Amino acid sequence: MAKASMERLFEGADWDFATIQRIHDACEKIAIKELGLDVYPNQIEIITAEQMLDVYSSIGMPLFYKHWSFGKHFAHHEAFYRKGLRGLAYEIVINSSPCISYLMEENTATMQALVIAHAAFGHNHFFKNNYLFKLWTDAEGILDYLNFAKGYIARCEERYGHTAVERTLDAAHALMSHGVHRYAGKKTPDLRDEEKRERERREYDERIFNDLWRTVPVGKGRSEPDLDFERRRSLAGLPQENILYFLEKMAPRLKPWQREILRIVRHVAQYFYPQSQTKVMNEGTATYVHYRIMTRLHELGGIGDGDFLEFLKSHTNVVFQPSFNDPRFSGFNPYALGFAMMQDIERIVTKPKDEDRHWFPDIAGTGDAMAVLRDLWANYRDESFISQFLSPHLMRQMRMFHLTDDPEEEEGLRVAAIHDERGYRRIRRELARQYDVGWIDPHIEIVDVDLAGDRRLLVKHSVLNGGFLEDIDAKRVLQHLADLWSYDVLLQEVDGTGAVLREHLAHPRLSSLAA
Repeated sequence: MAKASMERLFEGADWDFATIQRIHDACEKIAIKELGLDVYPNQIEIITAEQMLDVYSSIGMPLFYKHWSFGKHFAHHEAFYRKGLRGLAYEIVINSSPCISYLMEENTATMQALVIAHAAFGHNHFFKNNYLFKLWTDAEGILDYLNFAKGYIARCEERYGHTAVERTLDAAHALMSHGVHRYAGKKTPDLRDEEKRERERREYDERIFNDLWRTVPVGKGRSEPDLDFERRRSLAGLPQENILYFLEKMAPRLKPWQREILRIVRHVAQYFYPQSQTKVMNEGTATYVHYRIMTRLHELGGIGDGDFLEFLKSHTNVVFQPSFNDPRFSGFNPYALGFAMMQDIERIVTKPKDEDRHWFPDIAGTGDAMAVLRDLWANYRDESFISQFLSPHLMRQMRMFHLTDDPEEEEGLRVAAIHDERGYRRIRRELARQYDVGWIDPHIEIVDVDLAGDRRLLVKHSVLNGGFLEDIDAKRVLQHLADLWSYDVLLQEVDGTGAVLREHLAHPRLSSLAA
């Protein structure tokens, strides 16, 4: 152990803001100079348990527009917390610049050091450097945009009524998971200019408005044969899997303020899109970073033995992975799997075995673990990270195996692969697939609409591996889509050959959103 070369950061469990500053500065020195992390400026805020519950309810954002669902979530979390059935997170971190970390005021000084290392430097580095967050999020503009969104929706409620705005938000939230662009475009997000663009769109609409146009006789529209199928799809930008984007641009009867609300909701959905693909890597990075920083603080004398034991107890709880036959097992703990993979990669880079050199020739024995890890943190997501860097050593250590349950092949469960030479690649492939959004999220897209005819919207769900949509949920979400579209919507579930397996039809309600 290195000789102590740092003054003790704190004594006991109590802390004040000067203590928080000392902890932050000590963690920053290790993170930047020793680990080579690259982070946004940090903003640390101390909040109460009730404030933490409030942040929970608004999907972790520091400011947000009002909606009844957030109050429902608040009541749910509060009830469980008050009854002692659920604890609260030690912190919440926001992907923004500056990076905002919320720390619970009930935390001890040791726990404050842990969460600062975890959130303010681990998550912060990942947010700033991972390619998905660079591609899909605007950390510098998100807070300004949320402030604009909150004010805009409040003004809409005053002008158009709470009920109309609530119905639009309800429908938009129901379709939120289908309101993201999954493939990169030419432009990177610039949320700072969204308020300016909204104002320009409104001023343009007001400038060109002329009430005389409604008195002009409408000519006979072209019938369906006038526009062939492919040309009709091309003009409408189909197929389109971003349903909220399509509705914002093409819904015939939505008002401008409703289109702007759809735009707000899909921007929020896009902001969270990378997080669903990087849970293991993000938490693994933050856990590995906090472990390295806290261990180094102990080596340098910044925290005492008792403080370090308190940290280890909390850290062990975080990375606990129940075995498959444990009643608490519900899949792999992302903290446990992510941290284990980071440590295993460090071992492969610094102390490889022959097996590691065979499986990972590009990184085995290169010596600089942090350089390798920083590269992986920047250029991979969960699915690609697991499929390429889950090692046989870790599969054996975590005793992984693959079960199949296919009634068409045989009755009951079958162990299809275990952690041996024949099973390593299949286990890795099957585990990685569980984090592949293309595999776990339903592929739903709008494929046709006859704007010159009955305007019925045709939506297609490509059934993968026999996975149909849950009937009740499908009907409810489809109803919201029909309300926004204002005309009939037909959802077809099709197999790989294009054969229709199921159909769902929804009619717009009389109290249509766009009426």
